Amino acid sequence: MTKTTAILGASGYTGAELVRLIATHPDLEIRALSGERKAGQTMGEVFPHLRHLDLPRLAKIEEIDLSGIDMAFCALPHATSQDVISGLPRDLKIVDLSADFRLRDAAEYETWYGRPHGAADIQAEAVYGLTEFYRDEIRAARLVAGTGCNAATGQYALRPLIEAGAIDLDEIIMDLKCGVSGAGRSLKEHLLHAELSEGYHAYAVGGMHRHLGEFDQEFSALAGRKVEVQFTPHLVPANRGILATIYVRGDPKEIHRILSERYADEPFVLTLPYGETPSTRHVRGSNYCHLGVVADRRAGRAIVVAALDNLTKGSSGQAVQNANLMLGLSEVTGLTMAPVFP
Repeated sequence: MTKTTAILGASGYTGAELVRLIATHPDLEIRALSGERKAGQTMGEVFPHLRHLDLPRLAKIEEIDLSGIDMAFCALPHATSQDVISGLPRDLKIVDLSADFRLRDAAEYETWYGRPHGAADIQAEAVYGLTEFYRDEIRAARLVAGTGCNAATGQYALRPLIEAGAIDLDEIIMDLKCGVSGAGRSLKEHLLHAELSEGYHAYAVGGMHRHLGEFDQEFSALAGRKVEVQFTPHLVPANRGILATIYVRGDPKEIHRILSERYADEPFVLTLPYGETPSTRHVRGSNYCHLGVVADRRAGRAIVVAALDNLTKGSSGQAVQNANLMLGLSEVTGLTMAPVFP
């Protein structure tokens, strides 16, 4: 039976990506779309690449009738989702793509986002949406909090290694590059073509990036002790993609074995042959994450590289993957499209 969906915040990049994915999903139907500043317009007017689809017009959230909707995707700005979700029907299943429900501790949310959490009672029931590691919890969840795209990339590379005790927890260095769509669709001076093209730069340097809250939460819980990685993100003049280059102390071949075995049966996470490294161009527009392991020239050290599409596997594809589980559908439905190349 077809399940009905609403996308709240469909006028942003992750909302448009959700529409792209759900439009060809055999078991999901889009019944409602919201876009506060674009209310009244068609999706084809806001996103011409979706012109061929027969879709509802964008509306304000309060104008949408959610009765009969099985799943709501909230692709809203940070700090907006908690207010909106508080007012949604309690029997509605929700996947939230913002940062509002990722951190289990409300005090940690205030530390990283600079404001008290406005829906701490709902936050307590949210399940962290890294599908490959929280499958059982996601199946039973009403509310799933999608991960940060940077946080997902780093975790796919590191979680199995931390679980196996294969690396030195005090020597993890992550150098991450992200395409500009990760910054959203709002007009910002530093994202203008003349400001961004022909170069790239580090940002949130020195431990200020908000996704560090997710790394701290997840890695420390896995290790049973405090784990703080060194992490520097960079903005690159590309539309899509994240590439994380991670430096660890551990045996490279053992690290490769652990990752290969952990993801052997995972449909969307692929470990490349030992010594090969992935590229964002080979995961573009797909729900796949590629991992590679190379030995450092210094004995006992390894370089782990992870690549995924920030809008798909890092956000909207992950959201659909989680929705499939929550709705009792096959996890891979609608998500096995090949990457776009070149």
